[in-house]
Amino acid sequence: MISSLNAHSFFDTLIVILGPDKGATSSEKSGDVVRLTNEDNQVIGYNFFNVSSYTEIDPNQNGQVFLAQKNVDELNKKLSESNFEANLTVDDQPKIVYGFVETCEPHPDSDHMNVTTIDAGQLGKHQIVCGAPNIAQGQKVVVALPGAMMPNGQLIWPGKLRGVDSSGMICSAKELGLKHAPTARGILVLPENTVAGDAFKPNEVDELLANGVI
Repeated sequence: MISSLNAHSFFDTLIVILGPDKGATSSEKSGDVVRLTNEDNQVIGYNFFNVSSYTEIDPNQNGQVFLAQKNVDELNKKLSESNFEANLTVDDQPKIVYGFVETCEPHPDSDHMNVTTIDAGQLGKHQIVCGAPNIAQGQKVVVALPGAMMPNGQLIWPGKLRGVDSSGMICSAKELGLKHAPTARGILVLPENTVAGDAFKPNEVDELLANGVI
C-alpha cells in the first residue's frame, strides 16, 4: 500500500494505491471516498477527500505518507461508512532498502541489461533486471522493492523487462534524489559493511557522497 499527499495540487486528499493500473480504470464515489478498480474489477486504490476531517493525518504534506495503525483504522472506518469494504492494513516494512548483489548474469535478450539476484536480508531475495553499466556481483546497493514510491513520484511494481521477471529497481543516487549525486550514469555502490535489509537512510548516504567515501 502506497499513500501520498499533494498539498499544492490536491489539498486534503489522501491517495492510497494498492496495486498497479491494468487496462481501463473505473471509479465509484461515495461521500468523501472514491474507489478505483481495474479492468479485472480488482480494487487498486482509493482517494480520500477532506481527510483531515476524519483522521489525524496532517494534510499539509507532499509526497509519500507513512500511516500508523490509528490512521489506517480511521480510514477503514470511513470506508465502512461509505459502504466500501474496510480492507486496508498497515504495511510497515521499508520499501527502499540496502541489498547485496548475490548473482549478476547477462540478460538473455539484451546486450546491456543484467539479471540479478538481490539479497535484501529479512525481506528476502528478489530477481531484478538492471541496465546500469556498473552493476556487478558482490556489490552492496540501494534497492526499491515493490510498493516503493521514489522521490520523483515513480511507483515500483513487479513487471517484466524484455520478457524477464523483475521485482524492484536497483537505484542510482540521482533516482534517490540525493543532493550530491554524481552526474555519471550508474547505480549507487555502497561500502562493504552496509547491512542488507536495513532501511535506506538518505542523509547518511548523501554524507558519504559529499565526503567522497562512495
